[in-house]
Parts: sequence; structure tokens; C-alpha cells
Amino acid sequence: MQTIYLSHPYDPKKIYDQPIVLALGFFDGVHLGHQEVIKKGRELADYYQVSLAVLTFNHTPRLVYQLIHPKHYHYLSDNARKIELMEANGVDVLYIAEFTSAMGAQSPQEFVDNYMVNLNAIHVVAGFDYTYGPKENANMQTLKAHSQGRFAINEIPKKSLNDHKISSSEIHSQILKGNMEVANQELGYIYQTSGIVINGLKRGRKLGFPTANVAIDDGQLIPAIGVYVVEFFVQDQWHYGMASIGYNITFDDVKELSVEVYILDFNQMIYGERVKIKWHHYLRGEIKFDGIEPLIQQLELDQAHTRAYFELG
Repeated sequence: MQTIYLSHPYDPKKIYDQPIVLALGFFDGVHLGHQEVIKKGRELADYYQVSLAVLTFNHTPRLVYQLIHPKHYHYLSDNARKIELMEANGVDVLYIAEFTSAMGAQSPQEFVDNYMVNLNAIHVVAGFDYTYGPKENANMQTLKAHSQGRFAINEIPKKSLNDHKISSSEIHSQILKGNMEVANQELGYIYQTSGIVINGLKRGRKLGFPTANVAIDDGQLIPAIGVYVVEFFVQDQWHYGMASIGYNITFDDVKELSVEVYILDFNQMIYGERVKIKWHHYLRGEIKFDGIEPLIQQLELDQAHTRAYFELG
């Protein structure tokens, strides 16, 4: 897959110079609804024997339209993760456009001319709720007029699961509640974050449960406080484990939220390593224990539940 970064106004020389089918959307999380858009785009691209391109943005347009500070917005998939997911879904060309105030100030017609027609789109695919133009006031009902017959259009209907619409905001809400099974169903894969292993207080090692303290990458959505069944990727290999998100309230000297992972059957020094965490299942909330022994007993129970979840015996 070819990834092309655009800044408005972009250099025409950067554009893929062949006809394309173009899928449109922000695609946060690349969930099942988004996958329907991409799947239709792939079918059409194969029919026309052209490449499938996707146009997305480097961050949500809300940062510009609602003046939200980037630190206050968290994503289901940052750009690195989105690139992985797009490639896994068969996209040939991924355009990541920088969404600035100049980009957002384009009229609907200008946006269509610059970011659909001039990208050589012969067929455009988007979800039923796709919007564009200043403050996103144009939509799929207006796109036909703005296309002026220069490309065909496919609108993908609402995708539902258990009688409610799948959306990035819905999945975001489920993750913040710790409802990982629901979120993962709607994503169509296991939710994943990434980060770097940093030095911690090494308390887990003294308890017999050494943990990797992970600084999650900025902008990624961290699930609700609690203990989870996870998979942990480090040094090119996936491992089973259990993760704690919280403030270690049994001990009073921890003031910042921490993400700590106990990796089953693993005993290596991995400080400074880039890692990934797949969030499978919420086990329990954070508990303040009366002492070390009750904490160790609970950790042993958590480990037993984790092994049972992965059928490890």
C-alpha cells in the first residue's frame, strides 16, 4: 500500500496519477461499518481494474471546527494503526490529508473538485452519514450535484449490530465503560493500543507478579479503570497476559494513571521496547486491599481467570 500525505493546497505531483475508486471517511477505528465502505470500494476497483484509494485526515475535523485541544481527543486508531488496518483491508493508496482551517474553509464544491475530481476518482464510495465542506454542512444528498456527473457515487447504508448503529463514538463509549466484548464485536477485531515500556516502582516483582509499565502513545483511547485479559506484543512475538489500568489504590503514593501488564510465562527485561496490547476482556474493577496478602490472592485468581480465558490449562 502506498501512503501519501497531503497539505492543503497540495502539490499535484504528489497525486497518484491513475484513475481510482475513492473511499471517503475519517475511519476512526476502521470498524465494521467502515469495512463495508472499503469492501464496496474494493469490489468496484476490481470491476474497473483500477486502484482503490482512501481519503482520510490526520486528525478529526472537530479539532478545527470545535476548537478542541489535541490532548483532549482520543482515537480508536492513531494514524500508524489506521495505516495498518487500511492495508489489512486491501487498500492500495491511502491519502492522509492534514485537516487545517484552510482545508475546512473550502466550499463543498471546492472540496469535491480538489479532493475527489483532482484525485482522479471515477467512482466515490462513502457511508450514508458522510459529510464535507465548512463545518461539514454538505452530505451524501448534495454530493451528486457537486459531482457534476464527473464520477459515480455509491452510498453505503447504516451497519447495525444488536439493533443499534455501529459508529466510532459508540465504540469509544463502550471502551470507556470496559465493555470490550461489545467494542470488539463492533470493530470486527480486538481493540489494540501501543506504547513504550518505562521504568515503574517494581512493586509487582516483589509480589511475584512482575509487570511491564507501559506509557500508552498520546492520543490513543485507554479503556476504563480495571483489570483485563490481554495479549501483549513485544520483540516480534505475542504473549498472553493480564493488564491493570488504575492508580494502584492499595498504595497511596501513586498519583498518575498507570497501565501495567503481567505477561504469563515471561521473564525478560524489556524496558524501552515498543509494545502493543490487545484488550480482550474486562475481569474486574480496581480494588483497595487491606494488605499485601489479599492483593496477592486476588492476582492469583486473576491469573487463573486469564489462563482459563485463553484455555491454557
